[in-house]
Amino acid sequence: MRGSARQEVGGVTGGTSHGLVLVADDDAAIRRSLERGLRLSGFTVLLAEDGPGALRLLADRHPDVLVLDVSMPGSTGTEVCRDLRERGDETPVLMLSALDELADRVAGLQAGADDYLVKPFALEELVLRLHALLRRRPAHAPSDVLRAGPLVVDEATRQVRHGDAEVCLTRREFELLVQFVRNTGIVLTRDTLLDRVWGYDFEVRTDAVDTFVSYLRRKLEEGGRPRMIHTVRGVGFVLRAPDDGGRP
Repeated sequence: MRGSARQEVGGVTGGTSHGLVLVADDDAAIRRSLERGLRLSGFTVLLAEDGPGALRLLADRHPDVLVLDVSMPGSTGTEVCRDLRERGDETPVLMLSALDELADRVAGLQAGADDYLVKPFALEELVLRLHALLRRRPAHAPSDVLRAGPLVVDEATRQVRHGDAEVCLTRREFELLVQFVRNTGIVLTRDTLLDRVWGYDFEVRTDAVDTFVSYLRRKLEEGGRPRMIHTVRGVGFVLRAPDDGGRP
């Protein structure tokens, strides 16, 4: 029966759980293997066999991190991730896939995923990546409001305004913009952005940074607004407020 979900399975007896992980994969053998391996690694595990089952679990439970297979029936992992982000759910997401093409990784990132692991993989690597995602969770303390010219970025509410207009960004676009606004006038290399936004252990080429900068520019420049993110050829990108003269 599709859409089913399983009760959570606790971590090592007598130990402290490293966190609650929701694993959604339509392959029963992979689910069993991940359930056992993650439990022995100290995690508490929730299981779902497809996208609808994962969404039903998420309606009642609040896991610390999600592991979603890209190619599940009903709703794919990418669709589940996109649905969560559109509802403002910022739970870290790691995507699993047998697909190793850049376009597939970019699609997962564009949907709001935080990491991407290609099958087959070693359990040890998955555990390390989950710990890295949990370490990168944002602090609960409210952040300052950032400003650069007409841009106002509220890190606490994750709202962006360009003058009087609200700008709706995906999670990754928002994190990119935060880096640019925090470093207004400073050239940021692609490697720097990859490290700060995706994390050092994320296996994606730097040309994916160009793709997401393009998405971000398109939204910031909507309606004929002046360009603020400029390309510095051979180096990277820089954000300049319009009153800086927009120097490239």
